[in-house]
Amino acid sequence: MARSAAVAGVTARLLLDEHYSAEIARRLRVDGHDVMAVAEVAHLREQTDAELFRYAASERRRIVTENIKDFRPLLVNAYTSGQTIARLLFVSPKRFPRGGGHRTQAIVAALATWLSRPDAGERPDEDWLS
Repeated sequence: MARSAAVAGVTARLLLDEHYSAEIARRLRVDGHDVMAVAEVAHLREQTDAELFRYAASERRRIVTENIKDFRPLLVNAYTSGQTIARLLFVSPKRFPRGGGHRTQAIVAALATWLSRPDAGERPDEDWLS
């Protein structure tokens, strides 16, 4: 899935999946990034993964998630059915383990670096945070 649906020069807009705190989104917004968290929006917290995928696609937001097993099939299905896709930014739970006080800061730093890339808006539809 190396195809990119972005237009050159478009800034990436992110939607943090439910397992990320609103604090991550707030910190990134302070630096001028367009990031929202599911945890911040009541109606998004109630949605299934498929509904969240459709919402992100309609808002042109890339979903940041550890949930590869559910979101990757949604992307593949969107490709095969011709639906609008939501681009994905996968996060390895091994690289950013839950628990401990360092996780939030580490994810903020990694996302800030990813968002600051000149090609952030042009990255593949399925990308990985490193």
